[in-house]
Amino acid sequence: MLESLKEQVCVANLDLVAKGVVIYTWGNVSGIDRERRFVVIKPSGIDYDGMSPEDMVVVDLMTGKVVEGKWQPSSDTKTHLELYKAFPNIGGIAHTHSINAVAFAQAGIDIPALGTTHADYFYGDIPCTRELIQQEVKDAYEQNTGKVIVECIQERNIDPMAVPGVVVKNHGPFSWGKDAAASVYHAVVMDVVAEMNLKTLMLNPQASMGEYVLDKHYMRKHGINAYYGQTDLRRYD
Repeated sequence: MLESLKEQVCVANLDLVAKGVVIYTWGNVSGIDRERRFVVIKPSGIDYDGMSPEDMVVVDLMTGKVVEGKWQPSSDTKTHLELYKAFPNIGGIAHTHSINAVAFAQAGIDIPALGTTHADYFYGDIPCTRELIQQEVKDAYEQNTGKVIVECIQERNIDPMAVPGVVVKNHGPFSWGKDAAASVYHAVVMDVVAEMNLKTLMLNPQASMGEYVLDKHYMRKHGINAYYGQTDLRRYD
């Protein structure tokens, strides 16, 4: 079942390691089949070394129940499901504990848009969610993590495909895209721009970027009249 999607999700999970944003078992990627309403996700606590498409777990989007797979799904599965249910354009989700993005999550602050590298991929600040209250952690932690992400995006009136990621306060980054590979791409970019910001703000705590620069760099890649790159090859950049 969903052999192609399992392959894509497995490759995306392994790419987290290859790109240096995950060590040990600190992350997960999922992908969704919207027509069948099934989600494929990394198994919980399984080492990346030797992981194969057969290790991926298929769960039902609406119930979260395992449809196919020999392992338990990622402990973050319910977070992924909340995002898929809230935002129908999302096709893949990645979660990491990458060092630089986590620094902003633990500080409880947005990753600000300070330069054109950021503007090429995220149309504005990458938001930090509010802190989950004690009852939200106690009752349904992973599901409520997803709900807090959805709440953050909706309250700030953000287009989730233009700002394809957040940092969850005290936790870490979640990113997404049109498919599993895109979600990993955005996870990597998020951590790189977070590192740039940490160094920039050390040099100049008042650093900023004009909105017109943000507009130009984002729109030349993603706007209706985008002209960066080759039209038939354009994917994420």
